[in-house]
Amino acid sequence: MTPPEQATPRVAEVGTIRLGDRRRGAADTEADDVTRYAPEWLELRESADAAARSVDLLDPLRIRLANLPRRHHGLVIHDLGCGTGSMGRWLAPRLDGPQHWVLNDRDPYLLHFAAVGSPRTAADGSRVTVETQRGDVSRLTADALKGASLVTASALLDVLTADQIEALAKACAGAGCPALLTLSVVGRVELTPADPLDAEIAEAFNAHQRRDDLLGPDAVTTACDAFARHGATVRVHPSAWRLGPDESALMAEWLRGWVGAAVEERPELAPRAGAYLRGRLAACEAGELKVVVHHSDLLALARPTGGAA
Repeated sequence: MTPPEQATPRVAEVGTIRLGDRRRGAADTEADDVTRYAPEWLELRESADAAARSVDLLDPLRIRLANLPRRHHGLVIHDLGCGTGSMGRWLAPRLDGPQHWVLNDRDPYLLHFAAVGSPRTAADGSRVTVETQRGDVSRLTADALKGASLVTASALLDVLTADQIEALAKACAGAGCPALLTLSVVGRVELTPADPLDAEIAEAFNAHQRRDDLLGPDAVTTACDAFARHGATVRVHPSAWRLGPDESALMAEWLRGWVGAAVEERPELAPRAGAYLRGRLAACEAGELKVVVHHSDLLALARPTGGAA
């Protein structure tokens, strides 16, 4: 699933700051240790994600997929940490030919939403089918990806550890499978108009992203190195959120999560951060605030195996 650059709509009010879970959209953790991600948050961010993802990486991806050995069922695409399935809704209609999507997530609740909301046709009108699979990306292997044409994920890399990214790169290399990994935060945020506290909040938030050995804003660099070590050709392209008055609901929720995570990391910020957040939310409501949240998309073209071109 995805990162804390946006904390959840379901967060706890602490003083003047709503402290969000550091994992994107995490609402709570159930007894079975499956983190729940609020579908409302994922729905709120979906249009911004779609507008941000890099279309420049699609042509090299299409060339690779066109050179794969033809299978009667078409492309087999594994969507890791699929959430409610936004990646499939964005990508499937941009690829030609029949597709079978394997939607993978730890949360069966989100898998239900992903299956129900999945696209049914490809760019050329070919059929798109789906199946759901509960799983953990940290246990991914080349055997699990056998026969896969592509691995995708959205806002996933920055909530992984270096070992998990290494395992992902190794699995893709072993299966000869390309990977399109979108919307990883890179630690840069721009707010207009600027405020003297912006940089301090951003620094605390980035430290929060790196808790528990997670990579946060270092994930893209780590992933590039890992995939390259395993022989893949790697391309990276920016994919920033650009939020203005038309995205005020998303901007407000992002602000609450961003400031909340910063205060969770540095509680001494709370008195100043409370006033800061109130001012930012007021500017957002008045249509006077713009925010750019920088991300990167990564395309890793693994060396084909099994005689693929």
